[in-house]
Amino acid sequence: MREIVARQLKDVSTRDAFCFSVRCAECGGVWMSRIAAFSKAGTTPASEGKRIVFGALYQKERERARNAAIRQAMESFNCCPICGRLVCNRCFLICEDLDMCVRCAVRLNEHGAPVLPPLAEAVK
Repeated sequence: MREIVARQLKDVSTRDAFCFSVRCAECGGVWMSRIAAFSKAGTTPASEGKRIVFGALYQKERERARNAAIRQAMESFNCCPICGRLVCNRCFLICEDLDMCVRCAVRLNEHGAPVLPPLAEAVK
């Protein structure tokens, strides 16, 4: 599952902060990770050496933020065992025999409840 989420993760980071997103293959909804600020955001390197150090630090912090985003996304997405798509918890059903995405459940005439209620119901 970790590898599937990692492949779907899109980097939407800036120079000053790290952020990643994942799109649900069923509803198209976009999940965004928590924003993590770059420790040297707003700091101008005083020398070429510091620019290189800041660049390496940026990559290290970006990788740490990416790993955290993968862990976060794994709490909000599931991989359908039938079609293999990555879908959000609103599009993934807990069914009697095998949990699966909404599309596969409809196609296979299976019934279940979503891990999370649809947004309209969640707001009520």
